[in-house]
Amino acid sequence: MTTSTESRLSGIQRALGDRLVPLAWANLVANIGIVVTGGAVRLTGSGLGCPTWPKCTDESYLPHGELGLHGAIEFGNRLLTYVLVAIAVACWFAARARAAEHPLAVRLSTIIALGIPAQAVLGGITVLTDLNPWIVAGHLLVSMAIVGVCVLLIDHVNGPTRASSPLPVRRLSAALFTVGWAVLYLGTVVTGSGPHSGDLDSRRTGLDPQVMSHVHAWVVYLLVALTLVVLWQSRRLGLLTLFRAARLLLVIELLQGAIGFWQYFTDLPELLVGIHMLGAGATSAGITWVLLATRARR
Repeated sequence: MTTSTESRLSGIQRALGDRLVPLAWANLVANIGIVVTGGAVRLTGSGLGCPTWPKCTDESYLPHGELGLHGAIEFGNRLLTYVLVAIAVACWFAARARAAEHPLAVRLSTIIALGIPAQAVLGGITVLTDLNPWIVAGHLLVSMAIVGVCVLLIDHVNGPTRASSPLPVRRLSAALFTVGWAVLYLGTVVTGSGPHSGDLDSRRTGLDPQVMSHVHAWVVYLLVALTLVVLWQSRRLGLLTLFRAARLLLVIELLQGAIGFWQYFTDLPELLVGIHMLGAGATSAGITWVLLATRARR
C-alpha cells in the first residue's frame, strides 16, 4: 500500500471517528423509524403483502402488480432494512476509529449492526408463519431492545462524566426499567389480540382484547407511579441527569396514555395506533436512559 493511499484511508477513518456521536444518534432514530414503518405494514393489513420470504413471491424478489398496494408497502419496509444496515455499518467503522477512546462503543455498535439482519430473519419467520402473533410480538420487542442498545451507545460516547446514584435509587430505576418492559410486552399482546394483526386472515392470540387492554393500562399506571418516585428522588438528591431522564420519560408516558385512551374509545383508528407505536419506541429509549442515568460514567 502506497503512502498516499494510507494517508487517504487514515483521513477517512479520522473523519468517520469525528462523526461517531451523530451516527450513534442516527442509529437510534433509524431503529425507532423502522418500528413505525413496520407498524404501518401491520395497520394497513399488508403483513402478507409479500406472501413469502426472502423472496416477495415464489418467483421474484420484487412485488408484481397483482399484489397491489399491500405488496408495495411490505416490500418498501423490507428495503428500509438496507438503510439501517448502512447507518449501522458506518457507525461501526466510526467506533473502530475511536476504539482506543471508547472500546465499549465497538461492541455496542457491533450488537446493533448484527441485530438488524437478525431482525430481518425474524421478520421473514413472521411471514412464513402467517403472522403468528407471538412471533410478531418478538419481532417488535427485539427492535425495542436494539433501541435500548442505541441509547446505551449514545450515553457511552456523549456527555460528561457522572457518579453513581445511591443504591436505593439504582434499585428503583431497575424496577422502573423492568415494569417498562412489561408495558412494552403487554402492548404487543393487546395488538395481537385486536383487529390490527397485520392481515385480515392472520391469527390472533385468542385473548380478550378488552381485558388485555385493562391489564396493560394497570401496568402503565405502575410505571407512571415509579417514574414520579424517581423524579422526586432525583430532585431531592440533586441528581440532575436522572431528573432530566425521568422528566422526559414522564412526558412520554403521559402522551402515550392520552393516545392510548383516545384510540381505545375511538375503536383503534390506524393513525393513532401508529403514533402509539412511535411512542413505544420512545418509551424504550426513555426507560433505558433512566436506568443508565443512575450508573457511573467515566
